[in-house]
Amino acid sequence: MADIIFSLAAVIMLAAVTISFIRILRGPELGDRIAALDAMTIMALSGIAFLAHFFGRVIYLDVALVYGLISFLGVIAIARYMERGL
Repeated sequence: MADIIFSLAAVIMLAAVTISFIRILRGPELGDRIAALDAMTIMALSGIAFLAHFFGRVIYLDVALVYGLISFLGVIAIARYMERGL
């Protein structure tokens, strides 16, 4: 039963990544593209957590944590640049 739920979650996540990628390509403004990139980062973090559970490797969660922190700092830097420049 858990395998079916994980498979369904992976399919939904893949669909969400596809939709976000389309928004990155077609986004009318820079803010839309940044929001879509941030959404893709969150989905990638979920994917890494999924892989950590699937392979039984807890170390992947550390990788996800570092990736999330770097992504957060990147979004903050871009938002600051959009607001008034660095």
